[in-house]
Parts: sequence; structure tokens; C-alpha cells
Amino acid sequence: MKKPDQTLRPELSELNDRLYCRCDENRPEAVTMRRKKNQRTVWENVNDLLDPESLIEYGALTIAAQRSRRSVDDLIKKTPSDGLITGLGTVNADKFEEQDARCMVIAYDFTVLAGTQGYFNHKKTDRLLHLADKHRIPLVLFAEGGGGRPGDTDADGVMITGLDLTTFSKFAGLSGKIPLVGIVSGFCFAGNAALLGSCDIIIAAKKSNIGMGGPVMIECGGLGKFTPEEIGPANVQYGNGVIDILVEDETEAVSAAKQYLSYFQGDIKEWKAADQEQLRDLIPERRRMAYDVRNIINVISDKGSFLELKSGFGQGLISGLIRIQGKPFGILANNCQYMGGTIQPAEADKAARLMQICNAHGLPVLSLIDTPGFMVGPDVESQAQVRHVCRMFINGSHLSVPFFSVVLRRGYGLGAMAMACGGFHAPFFTAAWPTGEFGPMGIEGAVKAGYKKELSAIEDSEEKEAFFNKMVSQYYEQGKALNIASYMEIDSVIDPAETRDWVIKGLRSADYSKDKRTFSPFIDSW
Repeated sequence: MKKPDQTLRPELSELNDRLYCRCDENRPEAVTMRRKKNQRTVWENVNDLLDPESLIEYGALTIAAQRSRRSVDDLIKKTPSDGLITGLGTVNADKFEEQDARCMVIAYDFTVLAGTQGYFNHKKTDRLLHLADKHRIPLVLFAEGGGGRPGDTDADGVMITGLDLTTFSKFAGLSGKIPLVGIVSGFCFAGNAALLGSCDIIIAAKKSNIGMGGPVMIECGGLGKFTPEEIGPANVQYGNGVIDILVEDETEAVSAAKQYLSYFQGDIKEWKAADQEQLRDLIPERRRMAYDVRNIINVISDKGSFLELKSGFGQGLISGLIRIQGKPFGILANNCQYMGGTIQPAEADKAARLMQICNAHGLPVLSLIDTPGFMVGPDVESQAQVRHVCRMFINGSHLSVPFFSVVLRRGYGLGAMAMACGGFHAPFFTAAWPTGEFGPMGIEGAVKAGYKKELSAIEDSEEKEAFFNKMVSQYYEQGKALNIASYMEIDSVIDPAETRDWVIKGLRSADYSKDKRTFSPFIDSW
């Protein structure tokens, strides 16, 4: 915003004065407040997100609904835009068509009444949400703030509790219709957190705190006295799956948001890929040796295109977004470096949610399978394992986007089936690398169960071990990918170096145009 030009007509000069008073250069105290916390201003965040000169701002002239107890001049100075920037613009328009680059922004200003939700900024939010729904415009929410604002006395005559507000239902109603990205740096409590938690993904700075109730609500509820920093710190919310992407600061957060949005904006024409022959050597020759599946993902995908989601949660499974030949995909992969790649409740939830995001917004999914199956035992069953893992079956069976499965090594039991939408013939194709091995359960466990009597009868430990290893070898040969393919239980065994080609050729053959797809009704908040 340029400084006011005093040579203009009075009414235009008055408008420019009002708009200018909201700008960072006219609010040095607010800027200083942010700098002390190593944070950016709301305008710096909005301008970094949106393409230059693309913003159309709504509700810029609003002020807090407190005229009955404060002067208008004071409100104009202290509560610009009622603490909320709302508008439309574009993101990544240099890479995609302008129609595909459209983006809506709702950004709370923590320097105005602690980023609380006031009467007029709720009206502003509702106005934007209506447009987002009608015109299917992706939305980015900067959610820092303290929740509902009790001091808007002008609203006392028209509302008492505010429980009839439509903001939260309207925001949640957008889930599954448009990409919803939430960003937080600093404190995010109560109503602000309710909007944040309704987003497809949450991107948070390391010094963030997220909670459904802030310090005042907790203390007034008789639940103790806590500082804001003690409530929902980022390291906790990252580990429990609330935060999808953890970053250092707002600069990184905005960069991640722009990258995330790009996968739903279309194909990229210029891309580079690693030498695919590297894939032939990324699975260890020793079948029980662990490896980093991220190395495989990074070779299969276009260079620099892998955006991992929820990396602090459900670490036995990797989920995220990639590109192959410039085309966006969702990616699932078992992580054998964590609990052998077994699927526990967290991993199942993580996989199911990525399926929902991809199905809602039209991205095909690639699943890289290397799992001994679902985790079993009393401990995991006490965590509702039955319900959690079945989310994978239910979501997989309702996908209308192409799903491609590639078995890297172990494909055992119901866990492997869940990684393939419920069964190896459910995806568009299920191929295996030559290292693939299959069975209704892990080989070693199958031998122990199937030959329990014979093993018990052998007293000599060396002889027992030799018999066990012999049977394991027999089971392994029977379950090798080449043998399984001969029974048509999988579609093919492929050279790892041909994986990208298989996926792209499969995608070209699949029809998932919008009129053929069944859209997700919504995306779970969990």
C-alpha cells in the first residue's frame, strides 16, 4: 500500500488514509511485537503466499464491534480490519493456468486483540466461505489466535451466546470440496483451532501451540493453571498426528503451503528424474535387512517433488505427495526401518487419510508395499486396532481415482492387502519387484505355526535350527514373486527400473475424469 496522496479529492484521500493505517509501515508497534517473537506480520505472510498484485481484499474497512465503549478513531487505529485479512488472489500463477492458480486467504492478525474471532471478522469469514463453496476456490488459513472474543459489546443486542454462528459448519462443509490448508505460528486456541483442525493439512512452526482450549478456559474450568506454551506444543502435536508438516518458521510454512497447493493445480511441464537403474540396488540382498524407503521414493518421483506428510506420526508408513513425469500422485510406502513396517493404528489412520485427500481432489495413488502385515497382540488390540486398520479397507474400496501397487519386498497377510485397496486385484495393477515375497503371514511365523509339532520333537538345537531354516527356504521359494505371478495372484513382476514407466502407462490407460469419479463427501479430521 502506497502512502496517501494528499492531492487527491477529499473522499478518495479519506479512503486511502483508512487503508494506509492498516499497513505495517504505519503500525511500528505491531511490527516490533512480531519481531520480538521472531515472527512475521500478517501482511508479510499474505504477500508471501499470494502472487504479486493478485489480491482482492474483502472487508478491509471493518473494525471491532466495540463502538459502544470505544471511539471510532481508536478502533480504526487499534483494530484494523477487525484483526482479519480476507481476500482472493492467485498462488503459483507462473507455473499454472490462472484459473487453476486461484486461491483464497483468511489470515488472523495476532497483533489485533490477540487474533481473536470477533463479530465482524466472523461475517468476513462467512462471506469468503460462501464464495469458496460456490466457485470452488482453494483456501489457505493463517489460524494464529485465541478463539472467541468476549469484548464485542456492539453485538450484545443481537446475540448472547453466538452458538448459532454458521462459520464453523460452513468451513467444515468445504472439506472434500476444495483443498484446505491451515498454517499456524504461535498460539492457536479454541475457535481458531476448530477451523485449523478442519483443514486437509496443518503446517505449523516449531514454536506453535495448538489446543481446543487456551489458558483462561482451562483455568475457569477448574482444570489447573497453565501457560500458553504448556498447552499443545508443536512437538506433541507433531508426534500425535495433528500437525502434518512441521517447519522452522512462517517463511517455510508458506513455502510448504504453496508446494502442497501445486499438486492440485495441474501438471508441470518441466521435470527431471534420477537414473532409474539405481532402483535395482536399493533393496538389500539380505532379505531381513532394513533400508530407507524414502530413497526409493525419491528415485521413482521427479527430483525435488516429494512432500512428506505426517512424518512424526505413524512412522511405520510414509505418506505424501510426489510427481512422476510432472503429474501429481499421492504416495504410500511401508517403512521397514520402524517396527519392520508393520501397520498399527497410527499407520492405518495415516494411510486412510491420504486416500481420502487424493480421492477428494483427484490425485492417483501409488503404494509401495513392504510389510509383514498388521501388528497383532493384546497391546495393539487395546488401541482399537480392528477399527483403525479397517479404515484402509473401507477407504481403499471407495476410491474412484487410479491406485497402483508395487510390492518391493514383503507382501504378507491382510496388511499387504490393505496397502493394495483390500486385495491385489483391487488396484489398477499390482506389480512386484523380483525381490517380492508373499504369504498369508510372515514366513518365519508360518513355519513356527505350521511345524510346531515337528520342531518340538527335535531336541538338538542345531538340528532344530537346520530344520527351521530348511522350511523357511521352502516357504520362501514358494512365495517368491515369480512363482506368485505364475498363479496370476499379482499382475506382473517388473524390473525396478521400469516402475515409473509402468505407473505412467497405467495412468494413461485409466479414466478418472471428473464425470467418472465419485468424490469424497468429506475428509476426516483424523
